[in-house]
Amino acid sequence: MALSTELTRLLGVRHPIVLAPMGGSAGGALAAAVSRAGGLGLLGGGSGDRAWLERELPIVADGTDRPWGVGFLTWAVDAGALEQVLDFGPAAVMLSFGDPAPFADRIRRSDAVLIVQVTDLEETRRAVEAGADVIVAQGTESGGHGARRGRSTLPFVPLVVDLAGPVPVLAAGGIADGRGVAAALALGAAGAVIGTRFQATTEALVDPSVGKALVDGRGQDTERSSVLDIVRGASWPIEKYTARTLGHPHLDRWRGREAELAGDPRARQDYQDDVARGVIPPQPVWAGEGVDLITDLPSAADLVTALAAQAEDALTWAGRLRPDDRP
Repeated sequence: MALSTELTRLLGVRHPIVLAPMGGSAGGALAAAVSRAGGLGLLGGGSGDRAWLERELPIVADGTDRPWGVGFLTWAVDAGALEQVLDFGPAAVMLSFGDPAPFADRIRRSDAVLIVQVTDLEETRRAVEAGADVIVAQGTESGGHGARRGRSTLPFVPLVVDLAGPVPVLAAGGIADGRGVAAALALGAAGAVIGTRFQATTEALVDPSVGKALVDGRGQDTERSSVLDIVRGASWPIEKYTARTLGHPHLDRWRGREAELAGDPRARQDYQDDVARGVIPPQPVWAGEGVDLITDLPSAADLVTALAAQAEDALTWAGRLRPDDRP
């Protein structure tokens, strides 16, 4: 049985499973593989680096005849990068972290579905006003960046579903297996956006050490902080958004001393020196609280199939005793 939802009907995909457009790791091969398997693969367009998009867009466009899309950081992208993407005819464009209004009309004038990720209720209202076709409700369990003062996925998703009205909602944050997908559907969502789990696949654009770290990682090892953005010199609006990562030496060094860190001229150089020496990886390991559920590094196609089967099984047996549990 395939799970039919508003998302699958709107975009013509088989499974209500969406690849989170993770900058730097959701490249063309990963997005195409997810789409070929029946999910919606979203390329991680990030801030709209033209050279990266020029390389990865043809890979996803030529790699699947199924619907695919691209995600951008709303606060960082410009109109030129959006046009570069729209020239390839994506089925969807996702905007995250910022006001979608400046880009919404252009996306809606194309054939692409406008997906807007939100982290609080005010962002949800803005997404509805901007004419979002789909809204992603991101809980604070998610890996990578999210709301500094957000809410957990379980209580947040139903609130967004109620506020969004007829607009389909997807759940994001801490979903790493099919049971999480089933839970999202039970909360009223039309599907799930999954990031960390897809980083641990053979097609992800990550160093092998990242995959190993995710397999070995535990939820209690993750932490949401602005420290690593400050020490990397990242331009993220840290007053509103922090990032969840696995443990990191520079996080241990500066935890609770963010103001001092921001004013230390040597801190960033020390970080860069450690990267150059191979003491730390070039990027933090972004990871959500569901990282404990990652035990292998499958292909993205096998993962989509497994997630869908697990979700169907979980919904079939929800609230009932399984045959082997009956007295």
